Amino acid sequence: MNRILSLSLLLTPVLLATACARASEEAVSSPATATASAVEATAGATIDRELPLAIVHKTASCGCCGVWADHLKAAGFPVEIRDTDDMHPVKQRLGVPAGKASCHTAEIGGYVVEGHIPASDIKRLLKERPTARGLVLPGMPAGSPGMEMPDGHVQPYTVELVRTDGSTEPFARHGQGV
Repeated sequence: MNRILSLSLLLTPVLLATACARASEEAVSSPATATASAVEATAGATIDRELPLAIVHKTASCGCCGVWADHLKAAGFPVEIRDTDDMHPVKQRLGVPAGKASCHTAEIGGYVVEGHIPASDIKRLLKERPTARGLVLPGMPAGSPGMEMPDGHVQPYTVELVRTDGSTEPFARHGQGV
């Protein structure tokens, strides 16, 4: 059992990174399809004027980041995309703790939002307004927004609250067996 778990933990980041890169390649190779799916994802979405602007920092080649941004739009957030070649300075400026990084970083309502965090967790953060830097979801968990799996599988994951001192604590748990 431990061998299977170890192998799974080793291969999951590789498979997820490949899926993210594949989504980006598909968008580049067939822009008409990518545009159509982006329109479909946000066609029924209306901006909730009570929600703050989500400034999403990402690399231009990351497909899953764009899908996550569409998830925010569908939840009513106004979204501004800022493509950058070097995410490290953004993460450093916003105080993303070491070892808690993902593929994109957002600024929403005075908070940092790192990774594939569900919009419902962001809305909860904005409603509760804790004294904190924001939320982080390290890595790219399968089934999280932007990393949806064709079979609907959701890898268990925990969104963490980042306190002002950089420490983290669980904020929300998602996935099977939660």
